Amino acid sequence: MRMDLVDDRLDHGAQAVIETERFVLRPPRRSDAGLLNMYVSDERVARNSRSLPHPMPPGATEAFVARSLKPETEEKVWILDGSAHELSEVLGVISLKPLDRDQCEVAFWVAPAFWGTGLARTALAAMVDANPMKAKTMFAEIFQDNQASARVVTACGFEYLGDAETYSVARGSHVPTWTYLRKL
Repeated sequence: MRMDLVDDRLDHGAQAVIETERFVLRPPRRSDAGLLNMYVSDERVARNSRSLPHPMPPGATEAFVARSLKPETEEKVWILDGSAHELSEVLGVISLKPLDRDQCEVAFWVAPAFWGTGLARTALAAMVDANPMKAKTMFAEIFQDNQASARVVTACGFEYLGDAETYSVARGSHVPTWTYLRKL
């Protein structure tokens, strides 16, 4: 794995590009909006997320990309880009949201066409190894009916912490979750 800064700035705001053997994790581009919208408009993706609505309102994906590009945005978003490896330019998304006390929360999704291929596990393992926020602990919250994502986080060394629940916009209800943590 190789990690480079998006630009030559060495300030805290520069976001890392993280290379894996199958794809790179890079910041979003405005040109990603079309593929992102196609994937997040799939109810299966939206139902496994806290914040994605279903159906996706017009302009929501473009607003997400614009928000992600602002240097002052605390949550950092990476696109799984497989174009250098003869895969799609957008395979999914992984993000880190800073929390108190050198902790962060990781969230991810992979487009349904690529489910079961190990992309999520590769992306999460690369994110843990790179640790671009220099966190001491990473958390992940997984819906209890999403066994595949639970397997991804445990395969990457996350340990079960406890049960909780969160609101899912797409489902319009509270959903039971499992919380996992990984000490770094």
